[in-house]
Amino acid sequence: MSYEEMFATYTAKNIKGRHITNESIKPILESLNSDFKVKIEGKSVLEKPIYSVQFGHGKTKIYMWSQMHGDESTCTKAILDLFKVLSNDKKYAAFIQTNYTLYILPLVNPDGAEVHTRENINKIDLNRDVQECTQPESKILKRVFEEFTPDYCLNMHDQRTIYGVGETNKSAIISFLAPAYNVERDINMYRSKAMQVIGKMNNELQKYIPGHVGRYNDTYCDNCFGDYFASKNAITILFEAGHHPNDYSRDITRKYIFIGLLVAFDLIHENDVVDANNSEYFIIPDNKVSFFDILYKNVKIIEKGNEKIINFASQYKEVVINGTIVFEPYMVLIDNDAENYFGHIEYDLKGELFYSKFCDIPQNDVKSDFFIGENNEFIDGILKTQ
Repeated sequence: MSYEEMFATYTAKNIKGRHITNESIKPILESLNSDFKVKIEGKSVLEKPIYSVQFGHGKTKIYMWSQMHGDESTCTKAILDLFKVLSNDKKYAAFIQTNYTLYILPLVNPDGAEVHTRENINKIDLNRDVQECTQPESKILKRVFEEFTPDYCLNMHDQRTIYGVGETNKSAIISFLAPAYNVERDINMYRSKAMQVIGKMNNELQKYIPGHVGRYNDTYCDNCFGDYFASKNAITILFEAGHHPNDYSRDITRKYIFIGLLVAFDLIHENDVVDANNSEYFIIPDNKVSFFDILYKNVKIIEKGNEKIINFASQYKEVVINGTIVFEPYMVLIDNDAENYFGHIEYDLKGELFYSKFCDIPQNDVKSDFFIGENNEFIDGILKTQ
């Protein structure tokens, strides 16, 4: 069965959208069979359980965690899809059981997930808390690492819609990183192995999303968990789930995270990461901040009595309303040449005049309801069809 067929057959179809919480994952965890060991590793600041799932008894130990940033849920969905595969595909489950011991924290920050924020409820970014470990969630994540002593760490995140791939007009649907283990960003045996796995994952993913894979910035941060674990000689790989065109729910992107996971398991098992050739990693283009959600080009404004042609944008803010994520667009001014940017949606207004009841000219952080010209009404940033 191909990777795509496995996703289509076993995906957790009742889990969708961006707002993934403990209540979302609990029914799936409770349904897992006796091959899985599910337990509560500890509690969050607000006393919500932080679950772990262990599977397999193989020699190679892999530690995975997701949603340490509460609003980054795409990889959590892919992990739940993996659980569905391991629950239903006996042949694949036996492969994983025999070769790997998996230790997974599917949702590290349940308080932040509930209110859809990056930080935990104390407004602490858990991924800047590895050294002091001031938060209960951080303590759990670090303690499990120290007790489990993994060979591999898979550090799973989301990235914003602003990221593109290199100098292209392609969004970064997935980005990877073999994090640095020191300020000099040296490459030792462990980082080299991470690079080789990433290079081969990229080769496979190019078949599905050609040109849409980026390489994340490797500036060293000694207070980030991935960099810290890499400094302890764990082969560490960062997954960043990004924006697939017209997929703000990220239910398409999750498919490619899922495929990346299966590819990684196959590669590590085959021990195809033994040479020192990292060229396949370094050919992956860097991430670049090059996108807005909506871009408006060639808009006329009147500023201090003078006509002027500008470009501006709208960017979505994600707000929880009645348990659902609502995308609310707000204006963003573009200081630099718009030729350096792309929009996931673009409009060329050909010199038509801007006006709005909220402001005379586009302003940062103002609701994106306006007219451009007599016939172009934009509601929630999108051109209203007549």
